[in-house]
Amino acid sequence: MEPKIFEDERGYFVESFRGKRYLKITNGLKFVQDNVSRSVRNTIRGLHYQVGKYAQGKLCQVLFGRVLDVAVDLRRGSPYFGKHISFELSDENKNQLCIPPGFAHGFCVLSEEAIFSYKCTQYYDKDSERTLLYNDPELHIDWKIEQPIVSDKDQQGTLLKNLGSDFTYA
Repeated sequence: MEPKIFEDERGYFVESFRGKRYLKITNGLKFVQDNVSRSVRNTIRGLHYQVGKYAQGKLCQVLFGRVLDVAVDLRRGSPYFGKHISFELSDENKNQLCIPPGFAHGFCVLSEEAIFSYKCTQYYDKDSERTLLYNDPELHIDWKIEQPIVSDKDQQGTLLKNLGSDFTYA
């Protein structure tokens, strides 16, 4: 999603969220929680998702720096099950990525550091949290880096072939 940017000699202004506009774009998703993270170059965060009543949709953007943002379709029966999309988000392009529930999400920092912001459609719930293994060979994700920095939790993610049927394509 490319926002309208108003720039002049002072800097810029971007309307990063407007409920009425985003209801159409997000197919009616409503957001209840905002999160911000700061990460250094080569950090991979993800691939995360939540299940059940806490399944989250996300609206992602980068406030500072540059990332590769990735979403993987986990909806059983979808023609795109196990496939991913990736987009570069940065403070320069000011683009946003809207990810509906039923997708795993992660990002990789391509700049020296990045501040990543995302809105969620459900609250965080530790018991509902799941992790898909970021480097599962079946996913074929090119993270665009050579030596990733990954948390212990994310290194213990589940392989796509071992996932349950948490989401169904409708």
